Amino acid sequence: MKRFVFGALSALALTSTAALAEYPEKEIQGIIQWGAGGSTDTVMRSVTPHAEAALGGTVVMQNMTGGVGAIALNHVVGEDADGYTLLMGAENPMLYKIMGLGDKDYNDFTPISILARGTPMLVANPDAPYNTYAELMDYIKANPGEVRFGATGPGGLPSVVTAMINTIEGDLDVISVPYDGDGPALTALQGGAIDVMPAVLGAAIEGVRAGKMKPLAVFDVERNEKLPDAPVVTEFNAAFETYLPWGPFFGVFVKNGTPDDVIAKLQAAYAEGAKHPDFVELMDNRGFTMMGISGAEADAFLSKWQQGTAWLLQDAGLAKNSPEEFGIARP
Repeated sequence: MKRFVFGALSALALTSTAALAEYPEKEIQGIIQWGAGGSTDTVMRSVTPHAEAALGGTVVMQNMTGGVGAIALNHVVGEDADGYTLLMGAENPMLYKIMGLGDKDYNDFTPISILARGTPMLVANPDAPYNTYAELMDYIKANPGEVRFGATGPGGLPSVVTAMINTIEGDLDVISVPYDGDGPALTALQGGAIDVMPAVLGAAIEGVRAGKMKPLAVFDVERNEKLPDAPVVTEFNAAFETYLPWGPFFGVFVKNGTPDDVIAKLQAAYAEGAKHPDFVELMDNRGFTMMGISGAEADAFLSKWQQGTAWLLQDAGLAKNSPEEFGIARP
């Protein structure tokens, strides 16, 4: 009898091992939220081949644009939770509910890997009469309605960073000048059309190194090795720690309900892929901070990101729906 039980358990173990080894049995679809050539597309097409090698399978990537990424997210929500459809996206879904763009977000997904995040910073025209964040705040108070801040629309990085400053410092009396993206805004900054621009480090770093703009503060909890002399905003006001680290991010997700063994295999594959030197070099060159987190750590990061951002936009009057309606707690 004991031999029979032992044999049955052994057979069960072999069956489980075989089931795990069977995935993936067919091609995996990778749905990219944004268009070809964009940052999300570049990141996913860089890391995925290395993840494929670790996974022992093929991921066929497809760009599915529209609705600020909501078209792609809803498509994956509508597919089976079997690990054969991946959502490859950025941070935007965490704001869909409050911005009135949809009723789904990453809470409906399991993170395979939060690969990397961008780091915001505040840069100024090199001729501006202030050299640090603290000096900028003093100048704004002494010269209300004079400083021109670049913007890219509600929910974009500049709007969130500006809302963060307003929440911590009190409403700034500045002029908001809208642009169609951070590229045109940074060009305008260098030409003197605006004075200050909140931008992601990767987009601004070459201009800073060339002396075409100057860093006032990096929005992070510790100095960035790419600009070690640039102070972080928490050095001027520790209250920013409530919202930091913050920034745009890239992640790979599967629909909730996907089998645990499939999730584990995908997480291991993308963890390995994210270590590849080519991918690390790409992220480093673009000024992104490597993360490579999954599981509870990724869930905690997403929750904090959503809480902080949603309430900053709500308090700034930029949200269409209150975070309270969706149970998003104030940080």
